[in-house]
Amino acid sequence: MASATRPAFPARRHRLAALALVPLIAGCQALTAGDAAPERMDDPLAGAPPIERGLDAEGLAGLLGAELAGQRGDYRRAAEGYLAATQRYPSPTLAERAALAASFGGEHELLERAADRWQALAPGAEAPSRLLASLAMQRGDWPEALRQRLAQVRRGGDSDLTAFAESALAEEADPRPLLTLLREHLATAPKDARRHDAELATALLEVAAGETAAAERRLDRLGARAPELPALWLTRARLAQEDGDHAAARDAARRGLAVSPGDARFILLLAQSELRLGNVAAAEAQTDGLLEEHAGNAQLHLALARLYLDEGHPEPARRLLLPLVEEAEAPPEAFFVLGDIARAEGEVDNALLYYRQVPSGEAFLAARLRAARMLVEDDRLADARTFLRIERQRHEAYYGDLVTLEVELLDEEGRSAEADALLDRELARTPNDESLLYLRAMRAWEDGDLDGMERDLGRIIEHDPDNAMALNALGYTLADQGPEERLDDARELIERAHELDPDNPAILDSLGWVRYRQGDPEAALPWLERAYAAMPDQEIAAHLAEVLWALERRDEARALIREARERFDDRPLVDALLERIPELTPDESSANHETSP
Repeated sequence: MASATRPAFPARRHRLAALALVPLIAGCQALTAGDAAPERMDDPLAGAPPIERGLDAEGLAGLLGAELAGQRGDYRRAAEGYLAATQRYPSPTLAERAALAASFGGEHELLERAADRWQALAPGAEAPSRLLASLAMQRGDWPEALRQRLAQVRRGGDSDLTAFAESALAEEADPRPLLTLLREHLATAPKDARRHDAELATALLEVAAGETAAAERRLDRLGARAPELPALWLTRARLAQEDGDHAAARDAARRGLAVSPGDARFILLLAQSELRLGNVAAAEAQTDGLLEEHAGNAQLHLALARLYLDEGHPEPARRLLLPLVEEAEAPPEAFFVLGDIARAEGEVDNALLYYRQVPSGEAFLAARLRAARMLVEDDRLADARTFLRIERQRHEAYYGDLVTLEVELLDEEGRSAEADALLDRELARTPNDESLLYLRAMRAWEDGDLDGMERDLGRIIEHDPDNAMALNALGYTLADQGPEERLDDARELIERAHELDPDNPAILDSLGWVRYRQGDPEAALPWLERAYAAMPDQEIAAHLAEVLWALERRDEARALIREARERFDDRPLVDALLERIPELTPDESSANHETSP
């Protein structure tokens, strides 16, 4: 079972600690975005291309069934019907309708299969390639997304490779495999505007990979050919900031403003450079002009406040936010950032007041976590626990999550026994709280207490027989760590989870793994391949590689291990697999190490 459906406690901690505020540059780019969501159609398939010829009676019956399913809103059945028809009639139109139906039904794994089939039937078409690139990005498979993007470029389509590189880096993608793909592309790309975009994307990735000298040389060459490109100066400014040369970053931002007047990204980079050079007044002059141009934009106020606070200037940040919290519809993030400002100034009690005013919603838990940790840092653990207890009484909808926060704080302070006691006490009060039962089950699993884990997951399943997450968690654990006589029980639990959530890649992984543990690697393979295609994950990679090895597909297994070692910085299951089967270790000397063209 992959991590998406077995969120062990450390993964939950990371999620609770994350705070989704507006990123500085991306937030200002969004000022001009404004893409509208498509309107809901009564018949989503009404606009799809018609199927008019080449049908026999059986084929027509299948297509009519798919059409009727779509009209009833059963988009999964409609997509499956169209996709099955493509085996009988290899028509791109059928695959396109399958993709459309799967999209409206939210059937992600089915959508990917339909897109793959569509591309296979229409290899020169841009639409399926764009769809596959988008799906790859959603699941975090940035190399595959880039392959699809580059295929579009080679067919003459738009590239947007610089924007792609920025998105990948914002999501902390590994730049190295992306660099290899871009350098291969540049080796044969014509010298046109699309090549300029690829050069800029490559330079961004080189900076992220620590190859700053290569990025500098690339930008120098590009600057001599196309000095009017705004993205060139944007990249130069960022590169200078990476190097700590804030004067050069300021100069590059000014050049960018000269070729793209009013561009918010350059204004912000200019302000940031001025702040790092100690010119607070000059920075405020830049941001004041931006605020005048975008009057009333609360998100811009927040982004700028974050900029000043991150650069160590809390007072300008406070001045930007105080007018926002006086409004009737004050943005929740404003209270959060004001809390951060007060905290940075050592005003603990004032910060606590701001954090408590963050209302229900996306930032609610992050604010309470920040407040509690602030109190702990001030040697006030008892006050932090009292604060969280009061917040549980004030916000019943967040009861389980707030208990989880207190458990987390106690663990961080080395008081795991008190954390266990708290969890037991709260579960005695609310014995059917599924989130707390699941948390205690995961803690038992971490401690090697499989009986305790099974007991709590069993209680969840007894109370909620359709809880796919609990079914899969218990089934996978029995398959992976339980005795052989429990493998049939494990498979039954996982298959029940699959019936409830058929496209979940973590459950697909569990289905494959339990079959392998039952001694049937041939049956395990397609499940694991589907799981890895839908969610590249180090755990699924380890399972798939082991099954390939068992099937004596040794080269494929080693290639997958090599890919996993390049893709995943943290890969405990892959490393454990290599300790058990050292022969799986790929020959790194045979890997293809590319150099910059």
